[in-house]
Amino acid sequence: MKKQVRFRTRNRPEWVNQIRVQHALPNKFARAVGPFVLLDHVSSQKRASGESNKQVVGKCSHPCRGVATLTYIISGEVEHLDSLGNHVNLSSGGVHWMNAGKGIVQGEAVNPECRINNPNLSVVRLWINLPSKHKSAEPDYLSLESSDIPKQVLVNGVGWIKILSGKYENLVAKIPCYSKQLLYHIHVKAGKQFSIMTDSELEYAAFFPAGSAVVSDTGFQAGELIVFSAQGELIEIDNYSKTSLDIILFGGEPYNEPIIAEGNFVMNNPHEITQAYNDYYDGKYGQIRPQ
Repeated sequence: MKKQVRFRTRNRPEWVNQIRVQHALPNKFARAVGPFVLLDHVSSQKRASGESNKQVVGKCSHPCRGVATLTYIISGEVEHLDSLGNHVNLSSGGVHWMNAGKGIVQGEAVNPECRINNPNLSVVRLWINLPSKHKSAEPDYLSLESSDIPKQVLVNGVGWIKILSGKYENLVAKIPCYSKQLLYHIHVKAGKQFSIMTDSELEYAAFFPAGSAVVSDTGFQAGELIVFSAQGELIEIDNYSKTSLDIILFGGEPYNEPIIAEGNFVMNNPHEITQAYNDYYDGKYGQIRPQ
């Protein structure tokens, strides 16, 4: 039985200094899908009339606590800096992963030359909510090149799948997991169909960075986030277009602890939010050293 779509949503993007940012999760229908509490899509396209710059993007640093952040570069280049001393540039196919734990200062910026020269810039940013027992852990960082990410070519020329987090058949991602979760980049060629059996214990969602698709017999467009219902076992994606299609499929075990989010802090109660601010103002997160 095919999984049906519980809801679909497409938030209006914002322009941030020539970069288009679309906030897909959280939204008015859901605060989380499995442990994922944030999904943003960053792209560079010609700004439509009437859309304005709302803020400036650069190497702006900010504190972060209680989550693991994952920045996946579909195309482009992203620079990462943090108060642990990491300074890494990654290009298409790479992943910046960071466990904010008990507190860290980080900054990420799109390479300006890529922003200008690559109109197809496409970056997905996600936050993975940590279980309460891991929110006080020491911060950590991991960078992965495209070649470090497990990839499987699909049979019958359908395309390929990359395993960014979790497992798929015999492939296991290198990024640490703190609960049962998955994050896949699925590339489906024109005129092909991809299907996957699901786990009844997990929540599932899909995001379309570009292109259109038919999922469970319903059409969806670029920029849409769809969240699947608990009923059914099979997710089926048809690409009827004349170009290849990319899908970000993600989800995991429901997060059953309270979620209190404020800014870049995601904790379990208001007291922990207050403590997160106090620790930051007391300098316990460190600082990014000048480059």
